[in-house]
Amino acid sequence: MAYLSLSGIDKVFGQVHVIKGLNLDIQKGEFVVFVGPSGCGKSTLLRLIAGLEQINGGTLKLDGRDITHLPSSKRDLAMVFQSYALYPHMSVFENMSFALKLAKADPSLIKEKVDRAAKILNLTQYLDRTPKELSGGQRQRVAIGRAIVRAPKVFLFDEPLSNLDAALRGQTRIEIAKLHRDLGATTIYVTHDQVEAMTLADRVVVLRDGVIEQVGTPLELYDRPANQFVAQFIGTPQMNIVPASQLPALQTTAGLSIASDGFVGLRPENVMLHPAGQGLLHGKVDLVEALGAETLIYVTTTQGAQLVSRQNERTPLRTGDAVGIQIDTDAAHVFDANGRITRTGQTHETPTH
Repeated sequence: MAYLSLSGIDKVFGQVHVIKGLNLDIQKGEFVVFVGPSGCGKSTLLRLIAGLEQINGGTLKLDGRDITHLPSSKRDLAMVFQSYALYPHMSVFENMSFALKLAKADPSLIKEKVDRAAKILNLTQYLDRTPKELSGGQRQRVAIGRAIVRAPKVFLFDEPLSNLDAALRGQTRIEIAKLHRDLGATTIYVTHDQVEAMTLADRVVVLRDGVIEQVGTPLELYDRPANQFVAQFIGTPQMNIVPASQLPALQTTAGLSIASDGFVGLRPENVMLHPAGQGLLHGKVDLVEALGAETLIYVTTTQGAQLVSRQNERTPLRTGDAVGIQIDTDAAHVFDANGRITRTGQTHETPTH
């Protein structure tokens, strides 16, 4: 039986149907990430689980108990917000212990739980400080610590890294992954950043317009997307999606069966560049992004298809250079005019460039 079960969950704001009959089972100890573009319903869904919004239809069960209409304080869940939501006049210790004090827990138990959480989060030396004396990353750790001391059945994270700079995001992401591993807690995490989804999740739930497009492990979604939307949303840089009419060589030479109004999906690592005159296609370099460990090269073919190629070595190519383009056709995905997948590419060791 699922630890957290969502069955036919509906949410309506006025005339807007935000969550549409959603079904999802989450297992105990699982790290599940909700991901999708702005407005897809992921934060609303998290707030429905937390009890911060009323569920209009369906049932929500936690560990076999129906919590659909219970107040948030009775759900045995703890939420970490994007904005930290710390009390500015309280010390770190007071912020982390506040919920336990309200519950009239024994002071010695409160101290024990706060000290343990502070040790896990490297906050022990900051317990007497107020939030204004902390960095953004430290404040977010305090907010996480406040959730830990409550020992909830499920941790809920609502875009907790959005307010941090790039370096802190990477560091805090690692800390959250370690925390999940050490606590073994069931965790639901909302983000619009698919890099966070790929690196943190046991399973990723891709949402669009209030419905689930696909659920799977990060690599399942990367290798076997259910449709064009998932294919483009998962992966950085995103998958090349090209109208079949701009890649006639894939049908005539490579033998791929593609409807005339269909599309071909190519991961950047499956597009290889060669000297002009070689390869399946021909084109010119539009832009070279030298990122150090990898290089992204944007090209336009003679048929007008725009492609990005990812390679692991540095390149002498410059904007305007003529190139040959070879495609790993075995790895090509094919979509119909409505974005439904009709052929999933076969994954294997990435060819050398």
